[in-house]
Formats: sequence, structure tokens, C-alpha cells
Amino acid sequence: MIKEKSKQWIVGLEIGTTKIVTLVGEILIDGTINIVGIGQCLSKGIDIGHINNLQNIVSCIKKTIYEAEIISKYKISSIYLSISNKYIKCKNEIGLIPIKKQEVTKQDIKNAIYIAQCIKLNSDYKILHTIPKEYSIDKDIGIKNPIGLSGVRMEAQVHLITYKKNIQKNISKALKLCKLKIKKKIFSGLASSEAVLTLEEKKSGVCMIDIGGGSIEIVIYINGDIQHSQVIPYAGNIITHDIAYIFNISFQKAEKIKIQYGFKKLSSLTAEELIEISSIYGIKTKTIQTHLLMQVIESRYLELLNIINNIIIDTQEKLYCSGKPYFIKSGLVFTGGSVQTKSLYYFSKKVFNLPIRIGKPININTYNKHIINPSYATVIGLLKYGKQFNNKKKNINKKNKFQKWFNIFKNFFIKNKKY
Repeated sequence: MIKEKSKQWIVGLEIGTTKIVTLVGEILIDGTINIVGIGQCLSKGIDIGHINNLQNIVSCIKKTIYEAEIISKYKISSIYLSISNKYIKCKNEIGLIPIKKQEVTKQDIKNAIYIAQCIKLNSDYKILHTIPKEYSIDKDIGIKNPIGLSGVRMEAQVHLITYKKNIQKNISKALKLCKLKIKKKIFSGLASSEAVLTLEEKKSGVCMIDIGGGSIEIVIYINGDIQHSQVIPYAGNIITHDIAYIFNISFQKAEKIKIQYGFKKLSSLTAEELIEISSIYGIKTKTIQTHLLMQVIESRYLELLNIINNIIIDTQEKLYCSGKPYFIKSGLVFTGGSVQTKSLYYFSKKVFNLPIRIGKPININTYNKHIINPSYATVIGLLKYGKQFNNKKKNINKKNKFQKWFNIFKNFFIKNKKY
């Protein structure tokens, strides 16, 4: 494998309940990302972010890394990693400081954010993301960039996302065994949002819902700021378990039936259509009508969608009570592997009185069009986050380089100054 320093490479790794995916991206001159390699395999040894077999998960990761390296001809040593499990928690906090120099400086912003971060966490939790939302100076609210503004005191409103350290330690151990370095850990919901949402949607208000195999990630944006994020620790796989249990078949057969019939439009199914089902032991037991299968799928989907609806309503009520914008004008954007069920749109219309669309990754180039799919929203979002971090690092390096030369010239003139 080669490692070209002249090119900007980004690698994203998603370790999901259903699949593990590695993507290699190259940042082009115009700033777009071109996906040049992919490796994937069915997940083994992990369930909703919790490792239950270290050897199996290491083997899966190595397999995806190897495949991505072969296709991209790039040696992978570091990755951007997605994180999602039932222990992910979010909290909105406030940092309040006095403005010492009559106008706000960068240091004031850092101090306000630091105070907002100084909340009491459980000893086994750690902050994953600190996302500034807006600022207020005295009685002026809704300020996006307070630098240079005058006032007596400033308040920073910050969205914090935390995770459980022990679970992440096991993931880090698996990656260390794969000889991989983690550049940055990113909440899966944020990554998916970056992949499928537009800036206009975030400004007008939108709820991104990523339905995977083991969990659902919810992220709500209003007025361009993140207002709520949450993980529901069950998703597409629970529907498969229902089918397997009710019709007494294996999980693998239930998954095939869910895909074959659940991904059809309801209008194309008839009550008379029969499905031949064999038991776990391979003995033919009976045939069932497709409408019975759809009843199982629909009841569970409606349950999940109602949970999501309650979360949205609760978030809106809190914003309304605090006098802040709460409308979600752009509606809901569904993404993830389990949203390709054709009947999901129909089920969603029963629950939500909002615009609904299925979100595919946007503004991305690739040799493989199959990747432009809701199933790859998270891992593509990792590449987009990686690009942002690369740009920040590049700007910092340029600034440091300029400062270094400035100091050299400054010292030279001081030494040679004639009195």
C-alpha cells in the first residue's frame, strides 16, 4: 500500500449492530469528498455498541480495513470513529461570565464554554461533544458571534453529549489490536445529520431520525442549532425478533421475510397472498397471509414512531416554555438501513403531522453509486466531519507558522534596533 502525503485522506469507521463499514475518502481541490475505497462485513461480537466477543469484532474490523485498503490503494493507520449506544446522553447547559475588558474576546468565549462544561457527571461518564449554540450579552439574546460586542456579562448556551467510558475503552482496545489510531470520536447521530441534512433545513427546523439495526438516533435542529439528541436502544432488529417469535422461525429467516415483504408498498400486497414458512428446525409448519405479517411490522413501527413523536413534542414544549423558536418547518428526515421499508412513509403519516422525506447522503462523489444510500449515512458523515477537522488543523498550522515567522522578524528587529 502507498501513503501519499500530497493528498488529503480521510477514513471513517462505523461499528454498527448490523454491519461494520470502513470508507476511504479523498478531499478534492474544490473541497468535495471523493470516496475511493470501501470495506464492510456483517457485525460479529457487538450489540448496540457493547462488545460481547473481542476476537470476533477485531476480525470484522480487520476485514473491512483490508478491503478498503485494497480498493483505495491507501494504507490506513488512523480513523474517525462513530459512537452510538444506549448510554449516550445529552444535556443543554449554560456558562455565565463577566466581560472584563468591556468587549467580548476569544478567551471570554472559551471561559464561558468551560464553565458550561463544568457540570457534575457520573464518574464513569465523559464529555464526547461540546457544541456551542448561541450567546447572550446582558439582555441581548440569540447572538451567534459575540466577539467584539460590548456588555457587562455574557452567557453561552451549550449542547453537551456524553458517553460511558468503559464501553469506549473496549472499542479502543479492539482498534488498538487492529493497529488503528482514533483521530476523533463522533456521535453517530451527528455524523448522519452531516451526511443527509442541508443548512436550510437546520435553520428552518428539522428532526433527523437514523433507524439502524440496533438503535435509533434522533437529532433536532432549530434555528441552525442542535436542540436535542438522543439514542433509543432498539430499532430494526426488534421487528425481526417479533417476526421470528410470532411465527416460530429463525432470526435469519425472519430478516429475509421482513426485507422481502416489509419493503414492498402496502398497495402491492393483497390479503390473499400467502407466505410459506418453515420452523426453526426446518419443518414446514404453515402458510400465513401477508397482511398478518404487515400487522406485526406495522404495530412495532407505530410503537417506535410514537416514541419519537413524544420526544419531539417534549423538546418543542421545553423550547416554547423558555420563549425560544420551536417549529420544525422542514419536518422529519429519516435515514439509516431500516428506513428503506416502503411502508415507513405510510406509517409515519399516521403519526406525524409534518413533512417527511427519506435522507440519502448529499454532496459526495464516489465510484460506487450503491454507497449513496441511507444505510451509509453515518460512515459518510464521518468523512464530512473528518474534512472539517482537517481544515481546522490546517488553519491552526498556518496560523502557528505565520506566528513563528512573525516572532523571528520581531526578535531580529529588537536585537538590531539602534538607539
